[in-house]
Amino acid sequence: MQTNSLERLVPEFIHPQEITGQQTLDLHLERYEFAARQAKPGRILDIACGVGYGTRLLRDTIPGCHEVIGVDLSLESIAYAKEKYGKDSMYFVVSDALEYVDKNGFDTIVSLETIEHIPNPSGFIAHMMSLLKPGGIFIGSVPTTPTVDANPHHLHDFTEASFRRLLATHEVEEKTSLRQTQPFNPITVLSRKEARLNDLRQNMGQYYFAHPQALFHRLWSTLRFGFSNRYITIAWQTAHQA
Repeated sequence: MQTNSLERLVPEFIHPQEITGQQTLDLHLERYEFAARQAKPGRILDIACGVGYGTRLLRDTIPGCHEVIGVDLSLESIAYAKEKYGKDSMYFVVSDALEYVDKNGFDTIVSLETIEHIPNPSGFIAHMMSLLKPGGIFIGSVPTTPTVDANPHHLHDFTEASFRRLLATHEVEEKTSLRQTQPFNPITVLSRKEARLNDLRQNMGQYYFAHPQALFHRLWSTLRFGFSNRYITIAWQTAHQA
């Protein structure tokens, strides 16, 4: 299994001196704990589950959980998840999120830090809604400060308002949310002192020259929030059948 990267956290491989890696893991775990508290018992889907530590947390902490399925595009990650985190009533599947199907449906779907990677966020949400049972819970999270300029794996920037608009065309009710803030040291980030930060976008000056709006968004975010990344996780419930 490869060591940590900007987009793939492996808890066992985080070096004690990798401050941003440990902070990021702590934020992920807090999101999963939030998801476990909001989840509806029954069948659970963890879409884009990575190496599976969060999937296992859901399995261990959701009362009345019958089955948990973790899905990820990475064959290597799923192989690691099966070996490290596998347990009774847990299954790990290699699949693209937009192509994954399940005829039995899910009581809860968890999608953490996924949507910003997907070319068609609206299509992804519609697909997730099709996999939910009536009255099911969808729990999703996104960064709400700019990331596309620094992270070449991200395709979309979101605000809290734009994230909520993704669900506005579906029959869902927002139940509760979790806001998170991750301060960062710009010198540490720009110097790429941690190995996982080598994945940051190269030649950012050229990127800003070609995308001046991205520079404006970065400056505005820094003036408003300082040197910090912000995230929101929201739990929605779908309508019950009449």
